[in-house]
Amino acid sequence: MSLNQPNKQLRIIIAGGGTGGHIFPAIAVAQAIQALAPNAAILFVGALGKMEMEKIPKAGYAIKGITIAGFNRSNYFKNISLPWKLIRSYFQVRSIFKSFQPNAVFGVGGYSSFPVLKFAQTKGIPTFLHESNAFAGKANSWLAKNATQVFTGTKGMEQFFPAAKIVVTGNPIRKNIVDHHYTKATALKEFGLSESLQTVLIVGGSLGANSINQAIKNNLVQFFDKKIQLIWQTGNNNVSSYYRAAEGYSNVYVNSFIDNMSAAYCAADMVISRSGAMAVAEICTTGKACIFVPYPFAAEDHQTFNAMALVNQEAALILKDGEVNEKLMPTLLNALESESIINNMQNKIKAFAFLDADKTIAKEILKNSNY
Repeated sequence: MSLNQPNKQLRIIIAGGGTGGHIFPAIAVAQAIQALAPNAAILFVGALGKMEMEKIPKAGYAIKGITIAGFNRSNYFKNISLPWKLIRSYFQVRSIFKSFQPNAVFGVGGYSSFPVLKFAQTKGIPTFLHESNAFAGKANSWLAKNATQVFTGTKGMEQFFPAAKIVVTGNPIRKNIVDHHYTKATALKEFGLSESLQTVLIVGGSLGANSINQAIKNNLVQFFDKKIQLIWQTGNNNVSSYYRAAEGYSNVYVNSFIDNMSAAYCAADMVISRSGAMAVAEICTTGKACIFVPYPFAAEDHQTFNAMALVNQEAALILKDGEVNEKLMPTLLNALESESIINNMQNKIKAFAFLDADKTIAKEILKNSNY
């Protein structure tokens, strides 16, 4: 059977990864596809050595790894091997397609998605993209011309993609973020925290955030004195130093990665977060007041674009990465001490929530696949 001919069984490849912001939406869409088409076969393709190689199997899906890397903007010397990796990934992708014979390919971004979708396009296989950010990534911009459809997390993406191909879906979020049975009291109990204190959730993204972590570490005494308790996801970098810093503080729960984010959001009165697209989507859906600290080295500064869409509507607050250590505590305390500020943000941020993005994307893929 040639690669561009329809199969009797629906077979879909989902490509991309690198961060939780790509991986968790991909899993959400896979689950939505299987809910609509229980007999569908789904195969993930990601970059060897990246977190998708661990997270995808944990979610119950098969994944194939390819030898691919992104362009290193900080150390150009490390790009010497990039052409070789691209060539090798092409042959790896060709072998995967020959074996799996997909009817459609869905890309969630990240450099591992590019060779997979590009190969599919050369074979006439329907390709679908999802762009989660308010400023499109290079890979998706290059692939959009020949894509079947482009799903976007926000409106106003015509500057990046052909208008006729855009379907505004919002960003798929993990189902357990909203589908849970926690009350605030039972959520706080999950982290061994008190019902009588205000609670702040700190998330720097799946890879952590050094500036935020240092600001939290430097102000642990103030948090204790002000009777504010913390749920602190640090990421893996320097995690041992954060564990040591939090020792003896009964008001601090600290972990490198929080699997039970539904409880974490439910327990929180306010969130401090990077503004990756998926973090923004989850915070909007849970309706939490938030201080965003955009990662300053994100491609095309897309995290600032993501945050400002909310900040401009008074739905969130923002601090620059370089000023977080100095301004985090006064900004946070000012918000927590004002019920009107918190309520205003909570009410306005909910307007940015998209529900059922995963189902919308799944339906479009099923409708437009070679099946």
